[in-house]
Amino acid sequence: MSNLDELPKYVYVIGWIGTFTACCMYIFYIPQILDNLHGHVTNPLQPAAATINCLLWVWYGIKVKDWPVAAANAPGILFGAIAFFTAF
Repeated sequence: MSNLDELPKYVYVIGWIGTFTACCMYIFYIPQILDNLHGHVTNPLQPAAATINCLLWVWYGIKVKDWPVAAANAPGILFGAIAFFTAF
């Protein structure tokens, strides 16, 4: 869809609700990060995949000016990368 202004209002609201829930999903990496830092290391593959996935979606969101997509995935870059690096 090329013009987001043509969407019904509820679709716009759903997009921002999805943004909020996606941010929560990545912020919930904090317990995993804390476990890693306390010596209970976890597998780094899932946070590595999440980091790459989020990086691509943020890039896409910025390029097409789809701000909910970019905003929803931005925390995943930070928290996914931290979870990945603390797993070592």
